[in-house]
Amino acid sequence: MTTVTLKELHGATGEIVRQAGKGRTPTYITDRGEIVAVLTNPALVPPKRRPRILLPEFAKHMATGRRGLLMSALDAVRGEV
Repeated sequence: MTTVTLKELHGATGEIVRQAGKGRTPTYITDRGEIVAVLTNPALVPPKRRPRILLPEFAKHMATGRRGLLMSALDAVRGEV
């Protein structure tokens, strides 16, 4: 576990951030002995997935199985007809 104090981070930000970005383990930033932040390689952070929410009207339309009409309506709204 790599730990860096806030004072050390202030003095060598560029180098510490570059090392954290290349590493395979997180770098913990502490302030007076308490962890206040974590630096890590972005590849190690799982992407946040937003929940899929369908409007009730759209869900009802999808249940009818008439998708072609929806695409025509969207094309008309976008002026692609």
